[in-house]
Amino acid sequence: MTTEIDTSALAVPPAHTQHSPAYFAWRRFAANKAAVTGGGVLAIIILAAIFAPLFTKSAPDAQLYLTQSLAFPSAEFWFGVDDLGRDFFTRIVYGARVSLLIGFAAATCSLLIGIPIGAIAGYFGGRVDWFIMRIIEIFSVVPPLLAAMLLGALAGGGFVTIIVVASLFGWFGVCLLVRAQVKSFREKEFVRAAQALGASPWYILRRHVIPNSLSPIIVGFVLSVPGAMMLEASLSFLGIGVAPPTPSWGQMINVGINFMFFYWHMAVFPTAALAITVLATTLFGDGLRDALDPTLKGR
Repeated sequence: MTTEIDTSALAVPPAHTQHSPAYFAWRRFAANKAAVTGGGVLAIIILAAIFAPLFTKSAPDAQLYLTQSLAFPSAEFWFGVDDLGRDFFTRIVYGARVSLLIGFAAATCSLLIGIPIGAIAGYFGGRVDWFIMRIIEIFSVVPPLLAAMLLGALAGGGFVTIIVVASLFGWFGVCLLVRAQVKSFREKEFVRAAQALGASPWYILRRHVIPNSLSPIIVGFVLSVPGAMMLEASLSFLGIGVAPPTPSWGQMINVGINFMFFYWHMAVFPTAALAITVLATTLFGDGLRDALDPTLKGR
């Protein structure tokens, strides 16, 4: 009688599939429903701002509906008509261009300032780090809005002024993130190996440390955007931001307050647009920060 031997138990299990850190980061981000929702809303707003001429009925400064001024929202005018006979939905959509452009431009400038300063402070430490931290403390105690009002009044407002002011008060957040990351990398084996081979500090920072600090850089960039947008809206609300007739949400809120008790749509829609955009960007940035947290990689 021949006895058959079950060899299934002796089979070698398949090797564990190796995944990159980006895979685990994506899984953590996808599991964060708030971040995914915020990213989706932000993407819709960005696409609407880019392709605004395709689905708006007029130019943002065209006074085509003077006979219907201050008309309430309807099927014809989704967000109503403003006091100068302009389609309010069109102005809201084009206002997104201003807010997003200033937000992303200011965030980019903040990166260009904060990354090198944070890398230098974290790598060299000592007196260099002490000096940079004192500068950051000075910027931290100055109220950004008051300084922005002063500089905006002196320079006459406008796109460039707002971007410069937002960058001046946004760079140190990125700087602190990069500084902390660089300090943690300073004692790593790959940095010590580069030092042993005679690489200069600037080469090590440029080729090894900063590329490995992309996570806080990306997070710092995204989280700098809503701050710049709020600053632009505040300055435009006070009349020293983007000059009319260029549509700006802060500017529209300023005008809408005068009609708030009778024509609610004049203030509610630009306020809601600003709040939703800032909230979506913040949720997206928080989700990126959690997903790219090095302490969670591989889980």
